[in-house]
Amino acid sequence: QVQLVESGGGLVQSGGSLRLSCAASGRTFSSYNMGWFRQAPGKEREFVAAISWSGGSTDYADFVQGRFTVSRDNAKNTIFLQMNKLKPEDTAVYYCVARAGSSWAAGSWGKGTQVTVSS
Repeated sequence: QVQLVESGGGLVQSGGSLRLSCAASGRTFSSYNMGWFRQAPGKEREFVAAISWSGGSTDYADFVQGRFTVSRDNAKNTIFLQMNKLKPEDTAVYYCVARAGSSWAAGSWGKGTQVTVSS
């Protein structure tokens, strides 16, 4: 398994930007498809973005609407989520996950980083 630690969250005004990072331990990081999920208070955890093991393929939730970009640096065992044009409804705890086979739920999850967007 891989251990994941997210960072980069914080408080930002509506329309602002944040860049989240997720640092992974383990020499097999580059073999994992990785993702970002988020969970707002009182809501279920939801998919935000994903990136393939090579970085050649990405996927986004519809609500991202071109505002977020997921990327990775396998040499540094790190993935990123660049978030622009943030909205108050983006307020949530953001988690990165290393997918286990075809299952996100069964993968390795970080503890999350809080993102708060003020109006």
